[in-house]
Amino acid sequence: MDTLGGELPGIVDAHLHQWNPRRKPSSDVVSRGLHYVTDLGRQTVPRVIGRREPEFLLNPSALLRAYEPRDYLADGARVLPVTGARIDTVVCVESLSLSGRDTSPMAETAYLTSLPFGAGGAPHVGAIVVAADPRDDDLGRQLDECAAASDLLRGVRWCAARHPDSGVRDFAAAENILPSAEFLNGFETIAGRRLVFEVMCYSHQLYDVVILAREFPDTTIVVDHMGIPVGAFGPVGARTGATAANRADILRLWRERITTLATYPNVVVKLSGLALPVLGYGKARWGNIGGRETLAEMVGPLVEHLAARFGPERLLFGSNYPVDKPNATLEDLVGALTDILDDRGSYWLRRIFADNARAVYRLGAPDDPAPGE
Repeated sequence: MDTLGGELPGIVDAHLHQWNPRRKPSSDVVSRGLHYVTDLGRQTVPRVIGRREPEFLLNPSALLRAYEPRDYLADGARVLPVTGARIDTVVCVESLSLSGRDTSPMAETAYLTSLPFGAGGAPHVGAIVVAADPRDDDLGRQLDECAAASDLLRGVRWCAARHPDSGVRDFAAAENILPSAEFLNGFETIAGRRLVFEVMCYSHQLYDVVILAREFPDTTIVVDHMGIPVGAFGPVGARTGATAANRADILRLWRERITTLATYPNVVVKLSGLALPVLGYGKARWGNIGGRETLAEMVGPLVEHLAARFGPERLLFGSNYPVDKPNATLEDLVGALTDILDDRGSYWLRRIFADNARAVYRLGAPDDPAPGE
């Protein structure tokens, strides 16, 4: 099924994580030590790092193994024969918040710059999005050092995700940080450098993003993973998504918040995290979704709502690999999204799978305007 064949020269994956516990400096003794343990380590990791981790990552032992360009190339090998287009460019998004490793954004930027992207058929890296907290006093220095380490620096990501269900993983230490005075004051440092701001939050927090978008209308704000309606498809955590009524309520509130968010032209949403376990697919270590058709059926209503509100110019594709890997192959992620959007025509496919990411992250053209500018 060459749905994308002839529509675009290459796909841009706007959300890829890269890591290697053996290479990146870390004070996380558990991660460094268990990396060398195979079966015992895979059984032990969920108990060591907490019960909430397996539900978010499904197979958290993946954090103990390297995932670099050659691994991604192997995973993406079937994207071309299945969809008719290959992934030729990626945006590397920070993995520090995900892995919890005590590595600076500058060290991660240097690590990403050293990877053999573009070699042996691997895609090229077009942009880097670093981890940074606008509340840090030395944020400016951090960003300047990252920019000095790589001219591919295009954005900053901060994970605001925090959930009232104690069984769902928290990334932020408290609620309502995004609209706080301290955060907004520090955000000026990001806005002044014309960097994209990327945020990962849960769906009940999307109104916090509205405040940020209103206060900084000239800064492009990218919402990761469709705004993550936790438990939309099934039970997660201690009680979220446990009943049909609860799941319907989660989706209703997500739709309302997405509709409001879409009124701000500087906001862009990533069609990424399509297979995130925390959406409620199930808890088997591998393959809860089962295939392209099922994935399209599950996420189709979410993608259609986003398409209706944001249009073709403010949505972009991201694989969220390797986090989504236990639940979906890379070709199934691309294929399912293509199946959902195919009826909208070639313009939509070109924008979502390539052109929007090139505009948002200024791939190859740092002076081109992005949404909100």
